[in-house]
Amino acid sequence: MKLLKTYKKLHIWLLADLCLLAAYWLCRGNRVWMNALAAHVTAPLRRAIGKVCYRVDFSVAEALCVLLAVLAAGYLAWSVIAVVRHRGRGALRRAYGALLGAVCVGVAIYVGFCFLLGIDSYADGFQEKSGLYAQPVALEDLKTVTAYFAQQVSAVADGVARDEDGVFAEDRRTILENSVHAYDALEAEYPFLAFEDTGVKPVYFSRFLSALDFTGIYCPFTGESNVNVDSPASMLPATVAHELAHQRGITSEQECNFLAILAATTCGDKAYAYSGWLSGYIYLGNALYRADPDTYWAIRNALPETVQADLRYQNEYWDQFEDKAPQKVSNRVYDSFLKGYGQELGLQSYGTVADLLVTYYKDRI
Repeated sequence: MKLLKTYKKLHIWLLADLCLLAAYWLCRGNRVWMNALAAHVTAPLRRAIGKVCYRVDFSVAEALCVLLAVLAAGYLAWSVIAVVRHRGRGALRRAYGALLGAVCVGVAIYVGFCFLLGIDSYADGFQEKSGLYAQPVALEDLKTVTAYFAQQVSAVADGVARDEDGVFAEDRRTILENSVHAYDALEAEYPFLAFEDTGVKPVYFSRFLSALDFTGIYCPFTGESNVNVDSPASMLPATVAHELAHQRGITSEQECNFLAILAATTCGDKAYAYSGWLSGYIYLGNALYRADPDTYWAIRNALPETVQADLRYQNEYWDQFEDKAPQKVSNRVYDSFLKGYGQELGLQSYGTVADLLVTYYKDRI
């Protein structure tokens, strides 16, 4: 009872957070409510916050993460010192108060994610809004569309800048600057994707993101799209388009990957076109390899050396982080995160991109 009185404000804070979480969990199954909240509350709120955060060139989200880490370390040190200075029950009360404070902050952040991002996860996504649904595809259709993407990426491979090793070398800054036009063409086909893009931001600690197996992050607390600029540049335009899909309220990872490919290949920018066709080929190729390895290798071996150089460079880059502890922990946490927001397949859901691509392209080529 004394602990309740001593830390009354913290208990009220925690109770309020738990009540908000309970309301979210109870209401998230109602699609009508989720659609209304996403359209009239969370989306406008994220856009308003984003307009403020985009007034500066650096990533506010990254700065907040660094600040949070510093404050967490300071809070831990202060709490340990406070507990050590007291004895007996006084030490236990201090320890309880410190733990309660940390729990309150952690739960509050989680509540923020639920309301700023989680609501959109239970609202209509791209497939519901467009009427284009991923569905089982015939092997012949998969072969045809994979071959088509291989042809397209081969056709534009010589139109992009390359280094002395033949690897994609378009200027990263220019890629980021051109991001504001990435969805211009796709918005005409799907008007619900209309959004006033303000660009994407490079992450200063991009190498750290690579270790965690991330190429980009959309932060709902700041409304910013952030991208890894240390990973291979050939995938940067597609990554940019992926994060911009999140800004449009699309939370499904597989839908964002699909939209990134469509946006990149239709926006009229050569660097984006190459990245989009290459990204699509990788998803389709991976699916084809599992279904028909012989056909996969026949298509893969016919790719020009420039495309194969980019594929080799990507493999070499990511191999250095493969099976390392940070990557394993990150994948496990993110997989749980996806499942927690209704994406039941977790990281395996990325395979759905191939189904969407085949469904979309099989009658268009």
